[in-house]
Amino acid sequence: MIKIILYIIILPFTIWAMEGLEINKLFKQSRIYQARFFVLMIAMSISYLVTNFLYDFFINFQIIK
Repeated sequence: MIKIILYIIILPFTIWAMEGLEINKLFKQSRIYQARFFVLMIAMSISYLVTNFLYDFFINFQIIK
């Protein structure tokens, strides 16, 4: 349950942070939806890694039981 809450909190921050990158320049002009999908997949991947890191950190230091 705590991991799901962390995912919900971290995903918007990850998407917000990735908006600073100009990933659209890596894609062709007509591939807007594929660029957005790529950003979403990268954001979800980063969120997964950050969530697992924070969860393990909290568990190891027994902040969460």
